[in-house]
Amino acid sequence: MIRTPIFNRRQVFGLGLGAAGLAAGFDPREALAQAAATSTSDAAPRGAAKHGMSVFGDLKYAADFSNFDYVNLKAPKGGAFSTVPSVRAYNQSYQTFNSLNAYILKGEGAQGMDLTFSPLMVRAYDEPDAMYGLVAQSVSISDDRLAYHFTLRKQATFHDGSPLTAHDVAFSLNTLKAKGHPLILQQMRDVVGAEALDDVTVVVRFAKGHARDVPLYVAGLPIFSRAYYAKRPFDESTLDIPLGCGPYKVARFEVNRYIEFERVKDWWGAELAPMRGSYNFDTVRYEFYRDRDVAFEGFTAKNYLFREEFTARVWATRYDFPAIKDGRVKREQLPDLTPSGAQGWFINTRRDKFKDPRVREALDLAFDFEWTNKTIMYGAYARTQSPFQNSDMMAEGMPSPEELQLLEPFRGQVPDEVFGAPFSPPVSDGSGQDRALLRKAAQLLRDAGCVVKDGKRVLPNGEPFIVEFLADEPQLQAHHAPYIKNLGTLGIAASLRLVDPVQYRARVEDFDFDMTIERFSMSATPGDSMRPFFTSQAAATKGSYNLAGIASPAIDALVEKIINAGSRAELTTACRAFDRVFRAGRYWVPQWYRTNHPIAYWDVFAHPEKLPRYLGSVGGIELWWSDAAKASAAERAGKP
Repeated sequence: MIRTPIFNRRQVFGLGLGAAGLAAGFDPREALAQAAATSTSDAAPRGAAKHGMSVFGDLKYAADFSNFDYVNLKAPKGGAFSTVPSVRAYNQSYQTFNSLNAYILKGEGAQGMDLTFSPLMVRAYDEPDAMYGLVAQSVSISDDRLAYHFTLRKQATFHDGSPLTAHDVAFSLNTLKAKGHPLILQQMRDVVGAEALDDVTVVVRFAKGHARDVPLYVAGLPIFSRAYYAKRPFDESTLDIPLGCGPYKVARFEVNRYIEFERVKDWWGAELAPMRGSYNFDTVRYEFYRDRDVAFEGFTAKNYLFREEFTARVWATRYDFPAIKDGRVKREQLPDLTPSGAQGWFINTRRDKFKDPRVREALDLAFDFEWTNKTIMYGAYARTQSPFQNSDMMAEGMPSPEELQLLEPFRGQVPDEVFGAPFSPPVSDGSGQDRALLRKAAQLLRDAGCVVKDGKRVLPNGEPFIVEFLADEPQLQAHHAPYIKNLGTLGIAASLRLVDPVQYRARVEDFDFDMTIERFSMSATPGDSMRPFFTSQAAATKGSYNLAGIASPAIDALVEKIINAGSRAELTTACRAFDRVFRAGRYWVPQWYRTNHPIAYWDVFAHPEKLPRYLGSVGGIELWWSDAAKASAAERAGKP
């Protein structure tokens, strides 16, 4: 619940920042002076102080709530939880670490450092984006939404007993904006600055037109000790243990091998409503392995206790070791109810050969997902259809009247199918070479002027139709091979080009590719983050995430409708309308997603029967607890 915004192995996308933004310095006094000159926030009326906030102001829990519904208040404190990294944030790595500063660009930050700090507010994972006060007791927001006044809890302290004040909060936010990791700088670009009005009041000011989710991001950032960093540079990689204020502190570590955290027994926030029933383990430990196979063997040897499995082949074939057979290790598949996002081969429509949507649809028809899933991925995945997959923002069935109201202005500019059921990828017969689908693909290519000459498909200009897939992971060769074979059946000369990660990133940022795989996920409340992925401006900006080169006035307009939605109902409607137009454009060949979290653990734990929908992980560190009876039984059963 205090976790840093994270990306797991199934849900990773990059955020960029221009060189000018990275090089620019940040003077909070200058920024605040600018704010005073350009904003009316100081004069604008403020709403009443509230115990929480969300994008649209809706909160499930009342001011006097005692705990989140999904925690177990009877969970005992104690025991140990150990795992390998399965999520990362900012400068963290899955395989190693060499720094205890996880909020800057330099070094490779240790996993779990977010456990040692506390933010102003924390997420409620049974709501799309609501946050409730931790260090902050309350927040009041100016009517123009450009100033957020946070009132702090007087009992908040750092681990050395020193008080946590508004001056520490202002220092932390201003320092992160000036010297934090580029991902943090990118998210804080609309933050003007923070100022302590007294020891318990801090005001955070935002630029006009700021993205609506930025205040929530800021409220979730870690709070550092101003006094501690008065004697140390913030933006240096270091192995010094920082002074924290969170539920855990660093106990011991060995660089590149492990890091262990111990629970702060008298932590000031333990009995606050957002924290009750959580962070139950006395010890949390991360083990680091350079090799995935070695990491798996480490789990079978009980070198660590919990593992989330991200490789379908391993899940299907290697969980047959003795501890599984005799019940000492349990396997579960916990449902993943969060938005699953978009993963697929994105087609670079900047290139003339891909400008005709009939050509792009033919490329879609040539991919046999059913065969690939069954043969290569052990049937572990479902087909992706939408960038809002697994959420109520995904379009289904016929458009609602509200959707039609948004879509009608573009009739004649967008395909007619936009006003019917949304496009879905075809379902093959699973043979690996569905003749009916390939015949349809061939017809679409002929209709687009791409005919076969001497057994080879040629473009309307007479040049050979060549497709190069760009990738930087050799593990994906098996997934490309059958697709390339089917394209060959259509007469298209397709190939896979494997390059190193540095060259790959350079080529993708320069849009120097035909087709490449990308995965990204929108939040439960998408907003400003839509622009770099889908808009015409992004299509013309090198280094943007609009890999397909989408340049559609209708999509541009619908992105603005999403960003400016005044309620969650309006947001959902705008997202569904956008989804219909995006899917009709055939900008990608959708791939797959998992509908669950496959996990294995030594049977010494227990967890809530039903995990909250928006957790985005299995919540092992936050919500699980040690079961003493199970641990004793496991010890009696003996070690593997």
